[in-house]
Amino acid sequence: MRAGEFAYRALLEEIQSGSLAAGTVLAEVEQAERLGVSRTPLREALRRLTADGLVEQLSPRITVVAAIDADDIRDLFVLRRALEESTARAAASAADRTEFTALAERFAQAAEALGDDEGRARYYALIGRFDDALDAAVGNDYLTAALRTVRTHLVRVRRMARDKPARLAASAGEHRLIAEAIGSGDGDLAAHATHVHLHNALASILDSLVGADPETSTTGKKASA
Repeated sequence: MRAGEFAYRALLEEIQSGSLAAGTVLAEVEQAERLGVSRTPLREALRRLTADGLVEQLSPRITVVAAIDADDIRDLFVLRRALEESTARAAASAADRTEFTALAERFAQAAEALGDDEGRARYYALIGRFDDALDAAVGNDYLTAALRTVRTHLVRVRRMARDKPARLAASAGEHRLIAEAIGSGDGDLAAHATHVHLHNALASILDSLVGADPETSTTGKKASA
């Protein structure tokens, strides 16, 4: 792996996981030494993260992890709803939808195994497989690129629901319904089930923000929600 790619992936994971909180200053020398790369690949990584919207340049010498608040999340879900409802509808018209039928069964099983970290990790991996299946079924590079950007930010906000077992179980059921609708070729139902899922997901995340301590909010942005 190239040094620039390594630095990008390392910083991306740390931002998405919350290890690098919003507002954290990403000093070139410090980050390059910490990651064991030179400053040139570090700058390449920071440019990519800036393009992703995950870091921002406050001045020529100061780069920080971008904040995300309730308004940002609402805006993200406006785009997410438009993209994912269209994707679900299009996937239901794909010639081969057998994978979605299998995924529906996997989501039903996942809903019963969310009581520990391993089960939750498998569930999020299953969501990744579902996303990949959607991209393959639709076969639209432009749509896939737009969804990739949305998903990059979603990893940050999804952390807010991980401590809610009931919401995770409901989410697994919602994904099962979407997969079943796609598998049966019902585009209207697939789009509607996606709409319901996203409405519930957004409500849960915003509820988490309201109840969060502003000093320790998972967004890393104090008192902004």
